[in-house]
Amino acid sequence: MNNNKIKYLYSKEDNFEKKLIEFLRIRNVSNIDIEKNVLDIINQVNIHGDSALITMINKHDKIKCSDLENIKIENKLLKKAFDDLPIDLKNAMKLASNRIKAFHEKQKLSGFDYVDEIGVNLGLKYSPIKRVGFYTPGGKALYPSSVLMNAIPALVAGVEERVLVSPINIEKSSEILLAAAYLAEVTEFYRMGGAQAIAALAFGTKKLKKVDKIVGPGNSYVAEAKRQLFGKVGIDSVAGPSEVLIVADKINKPEWIALDLLSQAEHDENAQSILVTNDEKFAKLVEDQVVKLLETLPRKKIASSSWYKNGLIIIIEHIDECIDIINQIAPEHLELCIENPKLYLDDIINAGSIFLGSNTPEAIGDYIAGPNHVLPTGGTARFSSGLGTNDFLRRTTFVQCNEFNLNELGKHAEILAKAEGLDAHRMSIYTRRKLD
Repeated sequence: MNNNKIKYLYSKEDNFEKKLIEFLRIRNVSNIDIEKNVLDIINQVNIHGDSALITMINKHDKIKCSDLENIKIENKLLKKAFDDLPIDLKNAMKLASNRIKAFHEKQKLSGFDYVDEIGVNLGLKYSPIKRVGFYTPGGKALYPSSVLMNAIPALVAGVEERVLVSPINIEKSSEILLAAAYLAEVTEFYRMGGAQAIAALAFGTKKLKKVDKIVGPGNSYVAEAKRQLFGKVGIDSVAGPSEVLIVADKINKPEWIALDLLSQAEHDENAQSILVTNDEKFAKLVEDQVVKLLETLPRKKIASSSWYKNGLIIIIEHIDECIDIINQIAPEHLELCIENPKLYLDDIINAGSIFLGSNTPEAIGDYIAGPNHVLPTGGTARFSSGLGTNDFLRRTTFVQCNEFNLNELGKHAEILAKAEGLDAHRMSIYTRRKLD
């Protein structure tokens, strides 16, 4: 039994907003030691290439490697892993794959091409990124769902080269990850992880071609490596620990809500679970259920640490107060376990993914619903979105003028160029124009 007590905040108390901000801030403090260590790893891989990468794979991933060919998994092994799965697991993964693919197919953008009122041809086209790397954890646990969520949108977008890295031990039970890679149709798979894998994907080595973008969550070293390398390579986001905010009224079963809170807490010690309710008696029932259920979880130690260190229960006077709290926290996952949850949808502007109603636990979105589970964390839902098909597409605009409309637009453009003091700009238009 953990002697710690879960934190409570009350919306009616003085300085509620200030206390909530402080609670959220503490979790997002950066680690200077990790920043320095990651920078050193990145520099080693950048300067020494394959030799540094191989040394780090042996040291940090504890994978015997003398050449990158030792850690490359052939496609035939991916297929065998899928073929050998138990039929129920195989069917579940196929269903998840199909639903994820169908949802992301609907996100495709088509661009446009038109001629304006003076005959200028204008347009925008979308093109897939050429080569993308996907990171999938392979240490404490295996997450085949992460493979599907990262790689399938890239496949749908038309990315030609799709490279998966994960520090799995091929001698242990990692078949489910290989099977997911087969279903997601990755084109290359390397057994490596950590900041060194991110650096190798970003810079490339003699044996590994660099990628144009890296997506997928990992530990704090992976997240920091992505942050430091952004600009050298595209990234989806700097993913932090998983989080859920649950708004629930007393109509819910306390056990359901407790399990939803713990489904985030069991990810890792830094995960965050927050309950918002307008009924303190209900909150206490949920808290009691959490304590009871923690004793039954295989990952009890992790979930308990997360709950007591990062968990929070917020008591509000009226359910409508939840809107401002949600938009302030900007959670990765949001459950609205209340009556008529869709009525609140338009007012919620800061959330990664929203789960509507008591029969829609966040866990259904982790695996099989269809929308992506790679979502903005740490309040970044204020300005960013979850992973989708369009994250693997580039927008390119085009313009075509003729003699007539260049003359019409050009005289105004020349005035603007002159005002900015850029005479070559002005002259490049002036020399082409048919003067009045």
